[in-house]
Amino acid sequence: MVRDGYYYALALIAAGVLVGGFTRPIWALIPLALALFFLWFFRDPERRIPDLASALVSPGDGKVTDVSFVTVGGEKQARVSIFLSVFDVHVNRSPIAGMVRDVRYQRGKYLNAMNPASAEQNEQNVVRVEGDGQVVVFKQIAGLLARRIVFNPKVGDRLERGQRVGLIKFGSRVDVLFDSSAAVQVKVGDRVRGGASVLAYLQPKGELAGAVRHSANEGSR
Repeated sequence: MVRDGYYYALALIAAGVLVGGFTRPIWALIPLALALFFLWFFRDPERRIPDLASALVSPGDGKVTDVSFVTVGGEKQARVSIFLSVFDVHVNRSPIAGMVRDVRYQRGKYLNAMNPASAEQNEQNVVRVEGDGQVVVFKQIAGLLARRIVFNPKVGDRLERGQRVGLIKFGSRVDVLFDSSAAVQVKVGDRVRGGASVLAYLQPKGELAGAVRHSANEGSR
């Protein structure tokens, strides 16, 4: 459970007690029901993190709404977009193990997260992580209802694959951009789970390549 859930729930329970005490008890059911909703919304389940070195995992729970190639800084990259509805777990996780090289907060609009324009125009937090010779950028993008983006690590921090890094409150979207040579494992319409679902297998660099290929071959037997 994310601690924010307790804050919301306790405030609403107190409101329910006051409303029930000064009016009719039945009116207390509304804030009490909202308190239960917030306790459920801020749930934070444990996940089994894939241990293959080349695995890039989903930073959030939700539905894949876009798998495409984009040009960023003159380089072709793969992009996977995931829509988080109000019913999904909103805790975000690191897609790879590596070092946080940049964190950039961008103010913007609050378009519906299903709108393709939200990837560039909405309020968002852009995080660059480098590990094993790979660079992965993931965006926490505010949606129509989201009004707060939380990202806890700082530039220079070391992250593990699937490590909890923050959350986006209420409906939102996460985008992941990575090298176009990666083997993408998802398609539009797929449901993914943060930290557990593999979005792609990155092309390993240097000596790591042989070890990962051998591990993948063993796993396919």
